[in-house]
Amino acid sequence: MTKIILTAHQPGYLPWIGLFHKIALADLYCVFDVAQYQTKEFDNRNRIKTPNGPLWLSVPVESKGHLQKKIGDIPIVHDGWNKKHVRSLQMAYGKAPYFKDYMGELEAVLMQGHVRLSDLNVALLQTFLKWLAIDVPVVRASDYDLQGAKSDLVLDMCLKLKASDYIFGAQGKDYADVPSFLRAGITPYFQSYKHPIYRQVGGGEFLPYMSVLDLLFNAGPESREIIMRDNAGSLAELDQTVSPSS
Repeated sequence: MTKIILTAHQPGYLPWIGLFHKIALADLYCVFDVAQYQTKEFDNRNRIKTPNGPLWLSVPVESKGHLQKKIGDIPIVHDGWNKKHVRSLQMAYGKAPYFKDYMGELEAVLMQGHVRLSDLNVALLQTFLKWLAIDVPVVRASDYDLQGAKSDLVLDMCLKLKASDYIFGAQGKDYADVPSFLRAGITPYFQSYKHPIYRQVGGGEFLPYMSVLDLLFNAGPESREIIMRDNAGSLAELDQTVSPSS
C-alpha cells in the first residue's frame, strides 16, 4: 500500500501560518468545503497587523440560512470589499521589506471577481503555497461523495482519498474517534503548533496569529523556514495521543 499522508481544513480567508505547517507535512491537502459555514469564524475573515493593533479584513457574504449551507455554497457580496482590502494592506504593510514582491499578484487574485467564497479562498491558498514553495497537491472534498458526520466524515474522506495517515489540527482531539481510524488502517496524528516570533514592520509588541501575509510581507523567502522552526518537521514528530472520545 502506498503511504499517503493526508490533511484537510475548511477553506479560510488569508489563513494563519499554522495551516501551512500542517500542509507541508502532508502528501495531499483536501479543502474541506463540505463543512457548515460558520459566521464570526475564519471562513471569510482574518487579521493583519497595523500600527493600531490587529485589523479584521472580512469578505462580505450572503449568509442567510447559513446553518443549512456548506462553505462551498456561500456566495460573495461584491460591494467593493476587495479594493478596501488592498488599501488596508497597502497602509499596513507598504513599508514591509517584501511587500512589493507579493502585492501585485495578490491584488490580481483579490480582483478576479470570484462568485463563491470557497473559490476565492482556494485561489489564495494556492498562491500562498507557491510563494512558500510547498508543493502539495490540493483537492476539494465536494468532488467526492463523502458520508457521515464529524469524525466519521473525516474518516470517509481518508478512505476515499486512500490515506494511510491523517493529520488533525490540535482541536481534532476533541472529536476524533481514534479507534475507528486505527481499525480502518489509518493512523491519526495531531498537530500542536508553536507560533514563531519574527520581525514585524512597525515595531511594537509582536502579534501572533495574524494572516500568513504578515509573515510573507515581513520575511519573504525565509517564511517557510520560519513556519517550520521549532515545530515538527516530519510525521514521526507529531503527537499520536489518543483523544478523550476514544
